[in-house]
Amino acid sequence: MRAVTFDRLGGPEVLQVVDLPEPEPGPGEVAVAVDWVGVNFADAKARSVGYRVDTLPFHPGLEVSGTVRALGEDVTGLTVGQHVFAMLNGKGYAETAIAPAATTFAVPDALDLRDAAALGTVLATGYALVHDVARLREGETVLVQGAAGGVGTVTGQLARAAGAGRVLGVVSRPEKAAYAKEFGYDEILVGEDFDEQARAATDGRGVDVALDPVGGESWNRSIAALARFGRAVSFGNASDAAPWSAGMADLAGRGLSVSAFSILGLGAADPARLRLLTERAFREAERAGITIPVTGEFPLERAGEAHALLEGRSSTGKLLLKLH
Repeated sequence: MRAVTFDRLGGPEVLQVVDLPEPEPGPGEVAVAVDWVGVNFADAKARSVGYRVDTLPFHPGLEVSGTVRALGEDVTGLTVGQHVFAMLNGKGYAETAIAPAATTFAVPDALDLRDAAALGTVLATGYALVHDVARLREGETVLVQGAAGGVGTVTGQLARAAGAGRVLGVVSRPEKAAYAKEFGYDEILVGEDFDEQARAATDGRGVDVALDPVGGESWNRSIAALARFGRAVSFGNASDAAPWSAGMADLAGRGLSVSAFSILGLGAADPARLRLLTERAFREAERAGITIPVTGEFPLERAGEAHALLEGRSSTGKLLLKLH
C-alpha cells in the first residue's frame, strides 16, 4: 500500500510517499480502507518539530474515514464493509489505516465519508470546549481564536446552538473576516489587540468564555478579554511560546478560571470518554446542522502542499487528503 512518511524533521518537502506491506489489525484494532484523511496542525507540528514523535521514520495522520476492511480479535459493534471515522495515534496518511476499535465510530447516515473526515476531530474538539471544559451557559458571550480555521468554524456554530448570547471570533487577516462571519459569529475581530476590541464590543464588560489555540501573547490577551468570573481554555500552542502559567494573584481579583484541553490527550488517557464525547458531538451536528467547508483536497503525493498551506496561515476551513 502507499503511505506518507518522513525520516527527518523539517519543512513540507521531507514528506515522501512509500510502498509498505498491507497492515493487519491486532486484538482490539480495525483495518480501515481509507477514503479521506483529515490534515491537522498537529501533523505539521509532528513533521516540523517532532510533536508526539517517538522515533523516525514517522507516519503522520490522526483521523481518517473509510470502510472497515478487517476486524481484529475481540472487536465488537463494528462490521466489515461499514463506513467509519477513526481517530488514530498516527499512520493515517495511508491507503489502509490500523485504528483502535475504541476510537473508531460508525458514520451517521446523515454524513458521507468526506463530511465525516472533515468534521470528526474538530467537531469533537469544539463540542468538548463548549460543553465539557468551558461549560458554556445560555446567554454568555464567547470569544474564539482562529475563527476561520477548522475548529473555529465548527465552534462558532456549536456555541450558537448551545445558546450563547454573543459569539465573537478572532482572525489573523482581514480577508478571513467575511468568511468566518458565516459560521455562527456575531462579530469578527482582526488583529493582535483583539482583547481591547472584545471589551469595546461588550461595552467594557469582557467575555465570559475565551477559547485559545495559539498560546503566548494571544493567551495573555485572551485572559485580558475576560469578564469577571470568566473562563479561558487553552487547546493548543500554535505560537510555540513557552508554556503559560497563572497563579492566584493573576486570577483572584476578577475570579477568573483557566483550563486546558487536548483531544489527543483525552484519546490516550480515556478512550471510552472520547467515544462518548464524539458520539454526542455527531448527534449535535445532525441536530443543529453543523457544517464545515472543505477548502482543499489533495492526493497523498501532495500532502506537503496541504502542510504548507496550513502553516502559511492562509487556509480556511478544513483540508483533506483524498485517496480515491
